[in-house]
Amino acid sequence: MPNLVDVTYAQTGESTATDNMGMREMQASAFEARNAQYLLLKAPPASGKSRALMFLGLDKLYNQGITKVIVAVPERSIGASFDCTDLTQYGFFADWKFDSDYNLCTPGGEPNKVKAFQKYLNDTSATILICTHATLRFAFDVVDESAFNNTLLSIDEFHHVSADVDNRLGEVLRSIMNNTSAHIIAMTGSYFRGDSIPVLLPENEEKFTKVTYNYYQQLNGYTYLKTLGIGYHFYQGRYLSAIDEILDTDKKTILHIPNVNTGESTKDKHNEVDSIIDIIGTVSHQDAETGVIFVKRHKDERTIKVADLVNDNQKDRGKIVAYLREMDDVDDLDLIIALGMAKEGFDWPYCEHALTVGYRGSLTEIIQIIGRATRDSSNKTHSQFTNLIAQPETADSEVKLSVNNMLKAITASLLMEQVLAPNFKFKTKRFDDEGQEEGAIKIRGFKEPSSKRVKDIVETDLNDLKAVILQDSQLIKALPGEFIDPEVINKVMIPKIIQTKYPDLSDEEIEEIRQHVVVDSVIKNGEVKEVGDKKFVRMAGKFVNIEDLHIDLIGQVNPFQKAFEVLSKSVTAKLLKTIQETIDAGRIIMTDEEAIVLYQKIGNFMKAHGREPNINSSAPLERRQAEALVYLRDKKRQQAAKNET
Repeated sequence: MPNLVDVTYAQTGESTATDNMGMREMQASAFEARNAQYLLLKAPPASGKSRALMFLGLDKLYNQGITKVIVAVPERSIGASFDCTDLTQYGFFADWKFDSDYNLCTPGGEPNKVKAFQKYLNDTSATILICTHATLRFAFDVVDESAFNNTLLSIDEFHHVSADVDNRLGEVLRSIMNNTSAHIIAMTGSYFRGDSIPVLLPENEEKFTKVTYNYYQQLNGYTYLKTLGIGYHFYQGRYLSAIDEILDTDKKTILHIPNVNTGESTKDKHNEVDSIIDIIGTVSHQDAETGVIFVKRHKDERTIKVADLVNDNQKDRGKIVAYLREMDDVDDLDLIIALGMAKEGFDWPYCEHALTVGYRGSLTEIIQIIGRATRDSSNKTHSQFTNLIAQPETADSEVKLSVNNMLKAITASLLMEQVLAPNFKFKTKRFDDEGQEEGAIKIRGFKEPSSKRVKDIVETDLNDLKAVILQDSQLIKALPGEFIDPEVINKVMIPKIIQTKYPDLSDEEIEEIRQHVVVDSVIKNGEVKEVGDKKFVRMAGKFVNIEDLHIDLIGQVNPFQKAFEVLSKSVTAKLLKTIQETIDAGRIIMTDEEAIVLYQKIGNFMKAHGREPNINSSAPLERRQAEALVYLRDKKRQQAAKNET
């Protein structure tokens, strides 16, 4: 099927160009906020967050009275991003240098690393330490909290933190913020968790100065990459039967197979890797030193190089991970097959295609995977993310789960379309206004932010808020737009979600944010066209002159209408009906007794009208009979599932 998202960029070169201190555009923006005690840096993969931290950390060491810099990363391999780096040759005032004894992202158990952490805190000559999140957590348990005074604690991949009381990293962070003078720099490519738990509590989040550098700025400023596509491929049966038609080994690819605990998995991950290799070609040999597998393709006998990161034998994995870390040529590798690895912090700039099997429950994980293919590199002008998703079987007892996964997968793409598009500025249009303002879209009846809090949310948190909205279980059921009134989504469901996320806001502030979310989503999911000196935006299937936009008109449009368009184009009418029934079944309140009584009447209705009763009928009795039919079909599927077990 065609891509759900296609974006074209201008190749300005601005995001990769450096200034007279050796800083890229994002790094310079972060450096402007260097005096903040708490700094939250939200920037996409490959924007240079690790080097931004070096600039910030060195300034705090040399100019702000900070005596130590601790960098915590989620896994050991990511620690390499913070290795000693020569910065003065590019114009900065100091180099990022530290004692190798205090790089704790090395093999070995936690007890020795915790001892090294303690030694570092007591070593007055030591300034920089690199460790994992786990080492930080364990060390915090055995050192006096006051040891973090006058330190800079930087947490990479900050979305691993959670406000949940059981999240130990979040607990450590809150304690250090509340009880010490430490400075904090939090860095992440995405701020979206897969659950509904916030990364930070509102009272802690408000303490952070936020620097946001968005995907559009990053990708639009590349030199080589011109286009990015995000699409879905639906398969029936086992995913291995669809691999051959979607995996193009002419493109540098990272293939993530499904977790063994998911329905898409065969439960034998090693056999899946073998099957994928067999589909591609025949193994000629495996390099004993590097672990690279050489495969002669069936289609033309060309040999490609494959890395197997699913193999969890430590010795074998160590070889291939070392090879991946050192490779620096486009011909060093063609395909990586992975399960849990090669996501966040993994750098293979030549990657053109991120192919992922199965729905991923975390929007952060999806963004991280897409980020593997969006590095700027001379070998590519296009990057592609493809999600291979199981198509619901109409007679399958698991149809409810499959439908839910399909909707969530499409939801993730809707969010990515929002994230990848350029930002718009919206203003209120007065009756005496003539025309549109350069760089802004004026809308009649639109409420602009009335407080700094609302302004900050709109400027830095809008995509995070959309992620929360698009992960809401009730809203996901409303995504196929034919099945629910758009105004219910816009004026009932979205405000409730905003109120839950920001309980401190007034009703007026919630309404201002609601309007901004809806307007921004409708415009970005629409299509803007210029005809002569006029601009038109496509909303709900028709083009509207931007001069005629009114908040009430936009409120009548489902901002996520594209989800239904995707479904209707990519599945059969029969399956679309099953999807609708599955969604409706979750809403219908009915007893078995009522359903049985109505079932007898449904037969009479079908004889009289030659069709089933319509759930969207204006006649209450017909609508209730249709609900009974949906209810009974869902019961039948549930019973089939019980019989299978």
